[in-house]
Amino acid sequence: MTVNLIFKIAAVGILVSVVGQVLKHAGREEQAFLVSLTGLILVLSWVMPYIYQLFSTMKALFQL
Repeated sequence: MTVNLIFKIAAVGILVSVVGQVLKHAGREEQAFLVSLTGLILVLSWVMPYIYQLFSTMKALFQL
């Protein structure tokens, strides 16, 4: 996992929280929920290969 990925995740988190707060104060809770859900899916799509690699490594480790 690179430092760039951590910075990307932090940037998405900050952006989602700011946009979510603006939308909630504007009375658009549904769009705020969709923005947070989109941010979650985006971050999961970035992290999923690393999770797969972790499980593959654990599987290979315990197949001794």
